[in-house]
Amino acid sequence: MIELGIVIVNYNTRDRLRDCLRSLDASRGAEFITYVVDNCSTDASAAMVRDEFPRVHLIASEHNGGYSYANNLGLRAILARNPVPPYVLLLNPDTVLPPDALAQMLAFMEQHPQAGIAGPKLVMASGKLDLACRRSFPTPELSIYHVLGLDERFPKSKFFARYNMTFLDENQVAQVDSVVGAFMLMRTRALQQVGLLDESYFMYGEDLDLALRIKRKGWQVFYNPAVEVLHYKRESSKQSARAQYEFWRAGYIFYKRHYAATTALPMHWLVLFGLVIKGGRPLAREMMRPLAPAPNHAEILG
Repeated sequence: MIELGIVIVNYNTRDRLRDCLRSLDASRGAEFITYVVDNCSTDASAAMVRDEFPRVHLIASEHNGGYSYANNLGLRAILARNPVPPYVLLLNPDTVLPPDALAQMLAFMEQHPQAGIAGPKLVMASGKLDLACRRSFPTPELSIYHVLGLDERFPKSKFFARYNMTFLDENQVAQVDSVVGAFMLMRTRALQQVGLLDESYFMYGEDLDLALRIKRKGWQVFYNPAVEVLHYKRESSKQSARAQYEFWRAGYIFYKRHYAATTALPMHWLVLFGLVIKGGRPLAREMMRPLAPAPNHAEILG
């Protein structure tokens, strides 16, 4: 029986994707099926997958609708299977997994039946922890501390450093608000309860949004550092002005979706001012237009 369905969204990271798929081929102790969704790459990524990894299911999207859109193509394919795997994994192509990573993470989920999401310790090529692998939701308060750099100035403070939770021991299991979509293992039942990724987010923010919806259904989110995964980080978006803009646009969407209605007016204007400073004129123009309503996630799942 297939225990796990994996979705990898790729955009012009052919060589990293090859390394990622090779690491999956070396996995042991877990039965899984892999879907690669190629987002209109121009580096022959799709041809490489067809030629070198015939057991991988390739979805060559004809439209680059962003990270959420592409992941949803893969998730729909997994959820249409019979039987549906009990777990699904969002995995970035710039990750390399040790052979027992999948088996250990699945065992962790079995040992924690209230876990809707879990993620491993992600370590970058420099050897440093990828801080995004365990974090709090960016509330207005925490976002202001982050923008002002207070979390970096006081990294051990449980008050100021909640954004990236740097006050925690990076080698200790912890319940967190969210892990990062670079390796986001989910219980399928939890995903089915809340629906797919919100495609309003082109890139960034969609993993936080999904984790928040899953936590609101009563599920827990765990960081499990017993499993360590290499993450090269932002291989498809480095030096991209579009990526920088989408980061702050995602912050705006997340704020409007989940916090704007309950935020006091002075704080509300402070948050919007900070977003405009960071996102510039393009984001200011975006903020002047009505935000599309949140999708009907149950309808998305069909």
